[in-house]
Amino acid sequence: MRNRKRLFEAAAALVIVAGLLAFGFRKLSGRKSAASVANAVAEDKPETIANPLKPPARGSIPVAFLLSDGAVMIDFSGPWEVFQDVNLPSRSDAAFSLYTVAATSKPIRTSGGMRIVPDYTFANAPAPKILVIPAQSDPSAATKEWIRKVAKNADVVMSVCTGAFVLADTGLLSGKAATTHHSAYVRLAEQFPDIQVKRGARFVEAGNLATSGGLSSGIDLALRVVERYFGRQVASQTAYDMEYQGEGWKNPNSNEVYARAFAQDDEHLSCPVCRMAVDRSTAPKSVYRGKSYYFCSQAHKQEFDTAPGKFVETSGGSW
Repeated sequence: MRNRKRLFEAAAALVIVAGLLAFGFRKLSGRKSAASVANAVAEDKPETIANPLKPPARGSIPVAFLLSDGAVMIDFSGPWEVFQDVNLPSRSDAAFSLYTVAATSKPIRTSGGMRIVPDYTFANAPAPKILVIPAQSDPSAATKEWIRKVAKNADVVMSVCTGAFVLADTGLLSGKAATTHHSAYVRLAEQFPDIQVKRGARFVEAGNLATSGGLSSGIDLALRVVERYFGRQVASQTAYDMEYQGEGWKNPNSNEVYARAFAQDDEHLSCPVCRMAVDRSTAPKSVYRGKSYYFCSQAHKQEFDTAPGKFVETSGGSW
């Protein structure tokens, strides 16, 4: 009798323990389920994107890449890669349709010597919704007129690096904010005093115009354009597929490291033309009025030598 009683007590204890374990499991499962629901809600929550762009209901968004001799490779190939890698399973057409445009059909030589035969000329190019302007040779009157014409109906006209000077030459940036490669901040401000030069900006948006910093900054501006059309998730997936780890497209102020101007003194040498830091042991040098000046490049030395007084008067370390 005593053994049977102990057996019943043990069985009851097991039932209680099993019940407690089951209850705890249900509670944990409930938490997990709630988290899953929260994630699902977050995924379904509409994104708030600044300056959104509306993609067409069907068909691809046409993107023109303006090229001329000296076009800098990464300035246009970086954005090209971004736009070509956008994958939208819900659409049968590619997100973007990409093509090159030049003044003539004659092959052009990019930086590094690559030879490219343009797809179109100004006379027969399809009207783009996005125009990409990399650093390249100085624009002709015909080039500037074509940019102005395209800009009237484009969603985005974007420059990369010193392509900002090409865009500025059209007059479209007058009275607006813009950026460029860090070595050209001073030159852009001097040549176009009616443009508010944003130093330390990865990219700057001004209406349907957008300018980016140097070289790789064009990749971030292109990802930002993708975000404006299709949302952050699509842009993030595109960057992931590219194995691109940069986050600059999410933060236009992420080029702050380039905002600093360096003073020209014995301890901290800087190029008096662009005011970026230089190395005394390797930098080209000129002597003016008994003082030595060092330059980031031979081109800036030559520019200084033509009118040194202009640069010396403004080389006090401020912008």
